[in-house]
Order: sequence, then C-alpha cells, then structure tokens
Amino acid sequence: MIELKSKREIQLILEAAAILKKVFVAVKPMIVQGITTEALDRAAEKVILENGGEPAFKGYRGFPKTACISINEAVVHGIPDARRLKEGDVVSFDIGVKWNGFYADAARTWPVGAIDPKKHALINAAKDSLDVALAAYQPGWRIGDISEAIQRYVEKQGFQLVRDYAGHGIGRQLHEDPQVPNYGKAGRGAKIESGLVIAIEPMVTEGHYAVETLEDGWTVVTKDRKNASHYEDTIVFMESGFINLTGDEVL
Repeated sequence: MIELKSKREIQLILEAAAILKKVFVAVKPMIVQGITTEALDRAAEKVILENGGEPAFKGYRGFPKTACISINEAVVHGIPDARRLKEGDVVSFDIGVKWNGFYADAARTWPVGAIDPKKHALINAAKDSLDVALAAYQPGWRIGDISEAIQRYVEKQGFQLVRDYAGHGIGRQLHEDPQVPNYGKAGRGAKIESGLVIAIEPMVTEGHYAVETLEDGWTVVTKDRKNASHYEDTIVFMESGFINLTGDEVL
C-alpha cells in the first residue's frame, strides 16, 4: 500500500537527507587510490552518528556495514572491506540515513583518478537519466512514465539498465510501495500524487543488463563482468511539482 506523506513527515525525510548529503561531502574527496572501502564506510558512519542519525543499512536484513560500496562490475550491495581502490576504478557509493523514524536514501558513482571516456559516459548516464526523467515530469504521470524516460535516455547512450532491482517508496520504512523500475511503459504503474516520496535509482551497465549475486550473499555483479554505475535520489512530489531532497540543491 502506498502511503502519501504529510508536510511534517516530508520535513523529517528532508532532515534525514541533509545528513546524507553531509556524508557525500565528507566521502567524495576520499575517493583516491589506496584507500580501503572499509575506511570510507567508517567515515560515513562517523558523519551520520555525529549528526544524530542512524545508519539505515547497518543490520538491515543482516547487512554488516553502513554503506554499500560497489566497484567496477559490482552494481549494488558491495560490502566494505580491506580492498583498496585503484586508479581507474568506478566506485558506486550507496547510503541511507534514519532520522527521527524516517529514512532518506541516495547513491553516487565516482571515478578513482583518471578514467577513460567510456567510463565517464557510463557514470554520467545514470545521473543524467534521472535528471532527464524529472525534467520531463508532468502532473498526471504514473511511475511507468518515469521508468520509460530513464530507459529511453540510457539506451540512447548505448548502455543498458538492470532489470532485477528497482527504486522504491521511502518514509517510515527504508523500502515501501511503490516499486520504481528503471525500464517500462508510460501510463502504467501507480499514479504520482502529492505527498508521494520515492527513491529513484538507475543502475546502468556497460554491457548486458543480466546480473548475479556473489557468494557473500550481497554483492550484485554484472554477469559479463563489465562495468556498472548507480545513481539515486530521494524525491518528493507535490501539487506544484517535485523536490529532490538529496540533490545538490533543495529548492
């Protein structure tokens, strides 16, 4: 069941999102050759706790860390460990924050040092597809309109979208209805109404979209082991349009 959020609930999600953005500010400059993903995870947890929040992912369904950090062919749910970043890596950093009973969720993909143009295009495709879909938003849209806009943009860039995972509603729970696929048909799915809060998260692959989960039970990788990128923001829809709560600016 979809739960539309009140102004007060949206404010609490916005406050969770503000902590989450502080995490990005702290972690992004640390994405350099030689640092471990575990060190990035510790830094993220420190920011969350210092700002009075709770790490949303830690302990969720047994996940052992604060952030999901996925490198190169890993799409999502990578477990931080002693692995060190290398020049040319593509690093997807997914983080969630709980604040006063409400959640915000977002992800970014960053390069380690110099990367080739195709990797840059891969990273940009995930972010830009979300931006393009939101820029085209009109009242009366359904979830499928967002899905189709994302798919159309990404495939036009020569990439594909993971089919096995999707965005989601968010609020009192980390994952709520509705699901928000990154591919689909316009006019289908739940109607977008005022008070709807969703996490939209394109997962883009350099090769085929098929994925599999590694033996750790968490890390999702492309079957062809080609690179992937992931971008996610928490969005609230209002009568007047939408607000990207985890974007660079909140209007």
